[in-house]
Amino acid sequence: MSSPTRPELTAALNRAMRDASARGVLYSQAVAERLKIASADLECLDLIALRGPMPAGALAEAIGLTSGAITGLIDRLERAGLARRERSREDRRKVMVRLLPAVERRVAPLFGPMEKAAMGALSDYSDQELELLLDFFRRASEAATVALNELRNKQPSSISRRRPSAASAD
Repeated sequence: MSSPTRPELTAALNRAMRDASARGVLYSQAVAERLKIASADLECLDLIALRGPMPAGALAEAIGLTSGAITGLIDRLERAGLARRERSREDRRKVMVRLLPAVERRVAPLFGPMEKAAMGALSDYSDQELELLLDFFRRASEAATVALNELRNKQPSSISRRRPSAASAD
């Protein structure tokens, strides 16, 4: 049996990434449902967890929301006891969004099964292979940011209407 060609390998990797992404989205939605918050609210919590306290404007920009929409999202996170607004120490005009300890108590445990599964999947890779995977995911994240910005900046009529086909599925 011959080795797969580069186009076959890249197509298979693309399908695997799409599948993993879809399962991650579904997992996040299940966590959000359990917390009784919107999925977008949970993603905002994760952004703050990854980047640290953020100005409300930067959070809005990162997820593509208007200032009015981010205000509502932050209101919901405050009502849920998961985040709070604080005035920036450097610039009192800026509002920083900070996670509350409840995130560690209520949210983090719900991601335990996913983290355990991911760590199990990574356990057989060598340190060198892990470095390669880390490089790939950093590059993929940057590429996703570029693609998202491109999508946001295009007019709806200029976006391809291509849908996933059954032929491209595993």
